[in-house]
Amino acid sequence: MHVSAATSPGTPSRPNEDWLSAGSDLVVVLDGATVRTGTGCRHGVVWYVRNLGARLVAGAVDVASPLPEVLAEAIRGVAALHPECDLDHPGTPSAAVGVVRVEGDRLAYAVLGDVSLVLEIGGVTTVVSDDRVGRTAPEERLLADAHLIGADGKDEALVRMKHAELAARNRPGGYWIAAADADAARHAVVGWAPFSRSALLSDGAARAVDPFGVLGWEDVLDTAPDDLIRLVREVEAADPLGEAFRRNKASDDATVVRVSGVAGPAEPTTPGG
Repeated sequence: MHVSAATSPGTPSRPNEDWLSAGSDLVVVLDGATVRTGTGCRHGVVWYVRNLGARLVAGAVDVASPLPEVLAEAIRGVAALHPECDLDHPGTPSAAVGVVRVEGDRLAYAVLGDVSLVLEIGGVTTVVSDDRVGRTAPEERLLADAHLIGADGKDEALVRMKHAELAARNRPGGYWIAAADADAARHAVVGWAPFSRSALLSDGAARAVDPFGVLGWEDVLDTAPDDLIRLVREVEAADPLGEAFRRNKASDDATVVRVSGVAGPAEPTTPGG
């Protein structure tokens, strides 16, 4: 299959908290969760996604291992690297996860958190995404959106929103994300599809479709990853205060991996954060 990929930090002076690995039969995209509160951990989000990604890739090589089990083992493995940290802290580093693996003539996938998977099956575009995090803390989100980016009260509103969001993290009725509890992997959105064109996007890249609307989901599969991220950056630059599109950050880390057809072996790449 042919694989093309791009990733870009939301702020050039800050590390990219997205991470990706793209090879001939396996694609992984991680979107590190923004830290706005204490974490109980001396390690940052970049450290977390790099270590989680490496373990996911190593475990997923065995196609006999279901992807949720691979994810669970990767979460356990990272937790074992820093037992001195307070891994029960509600703000411990975490990440949304998207994994696609070729298994014969079909694609297996697992999505946990707000990474989006776009699939074309029989000419029909389908989107797989886990939007449970976006349904948490609705009142706090509205209050945060009431402030323009950089305005007085915006940061305080975002911290309140984050506390409310974390109170719902990895618990029934809330949302599930990779952090320190391997049980979260059981709640991934999983499935299989006939081999088709597909793309994995972090939520910063998915802005191109929602909320910016410069592309439709079907257009994502026809747009080069670099071009998609460029479109996102153009809209962000034209709306720096979030007046047209209310959001938490003016610009977000953005990652896209696009997969199409069987076109001979692709060289593995890991340009992550």
